[in-house]
Amino acid sequence: MKKMHKVSRKSKTLVLLALSAMLMASFGCAPARTQSMPAPILTQTVDLPQPAELNPGSLFNPASAELLFADNRARRVGDIVQIKVVEETKAQNRATTDTSRDSSTGMSIEHLLDQRLVNLGLPILGINRDQFGATPLISANSSSSFKGDGETRRESKISATVGARVVQVLPNGLLQVEGARETRVNNETQIVVVHGLIRSTDINPDNTILSTQMADATIEFYGTGILADKQRPGWLTRILDNVWPF
Repeated sequence: MKKMHKVSRKSKTLVLLALSAMLMASFGCAPARTQSMPAPILTQTVDLPQPAELNPGSLFNPASAELLFADNRARRVGDIVQIKVVEETKAQNRATTDTSRDSSTGMSIEHLLDQRLVNLGLPILGINRDQFGATPLISANSSSSFKGDGETRRESKISATVGARVVQVLPNGLLQVEGARETRVNNETQIVVVHGLIRSTDINPDNTILSTQMADATIEFYGTGILADKQRPGWLTRILDNVWPF
């Protein structure tokens, strides 16, 4: 009976190990869960009035944006303008500190006691004058130094072209524009979002404008995919970094 009991325990242990191995294998074979990309927040399209009906006998189409005596630049709500994102920033900061200090103090009993008692040759505190010599009986030295050096450097460069939409025309004539572009290549998704204010006079004849000519500009460039996942540490490493006291 004891042998059968031992065998049954061993069999249960083997079954549990086999189930654990199968469970781990199933987790390993499961497809990787992809995080959903947060959609850029843009202003909803304004309902514009219906364009005038086309008259087949007319030479001009009132619903068309092509103008005879003006260029085709964006100037109304709903118009499209091409924004050329050309951003390049460089920042560098360096600080160096170097300080040092040395001090020394020497003192003899001759300067502390009455000179007359010393000249009389009287023993003072059990010490005779002949024992003084030229060496001070009290001396102190101290020195301190500090050196510090720090440097910060950051560079970034963004180049893209985004079609933006005019969402509002301010009373002073400024155009509030915003747009987004999503590109996906081999499971790598990149999104460029642009918000800002532009002047209609800064728009080029080809209906383009540089991002450096935008005011209150907000340019976001982010993405997800295998490359983005490899550029960040694992979740356990991030947790340990947050709670590790050293």
